[in-house]
Amino acid sequence: MKILLIIPAYNEEENILKVYKEVEKYSEKYDYIVINDCSTDKTLEILEKNNIKHINLIHNLGIGGAVQTGYKYAYENNYDIAIQFDGDGQHEIKCVDKLCKPLLDEEVNMCIGTRYLDKSSSEFQSTFMRRIGKNIISFIIKMCCHKKITDPTSGFRAVDKNIIKMFSEKYPTEYPEPESLVEVFKNNYKVIEKPVSMKERQGGKSSINVFKSIDYMIKVSIAIIIDSIF
Repeated sequence: MKILLIIPAYNEEENILKVYKEVEKYSEKYDYIVINDCSTDKTLEILEKNNIKHINLIHNLGIGGAVQTGYKYAYENNYDIAIQFDGDGQHEIKCVDKLCKPLLDEEVNMCIGTRYLDKSSSEFQSTFMRRIGKNIISFIIKMCCHKKITDPTSGFRAVDKNIIKMFSEKYPTEYPEPESLVEVFKNNYKVIEKPVSMKERQGGKSSINVFKSIDYMIKVSIAIIIDSIF
């Protein structure tokens, strides 16, 4: 089975080399590709200096466009499973096997890593505002799609060939994780969540603050409702 880690990176000069070194320990199991989303810091320099496999986007596409580039790469190179793996150091490489197993067993089409199914699995539980937003988004998805997902904004996800193809052709750009979940459910694919450990961002600063969290929560809820109807 060919398995690919898709690692989007935007201004991750403090983290990307650490992430690469962790991923490289599992090189016999997984391939990887870093998608450099037109970073303005030294991310590209670090990738090139250390011979880290990457695709360099010449325009900033945002997280949705960067991740879709990874799915296009996975589809064109005939990978069986693709895993989204953040370039900021939050995801644990040791949890990838857990996400892949349900797909290898052909039980589901997508497996999402969650901090909230078993709270003892991860010491880091995100900020208070993000947890509130997560609960509201989970509720909206359940109302619209009749499916319960505890961590709808999780970027730690494994998908099979069917979804690789679908995402390579169409992938949301504004609110990619929750909106793409709606598309997965609309196409009757099977989804499961598995408890995983996540860490705090290892370096740099998140662009999300309280006001942006509220704005995100409102806009993504509206987007989910619209996506589920049309």
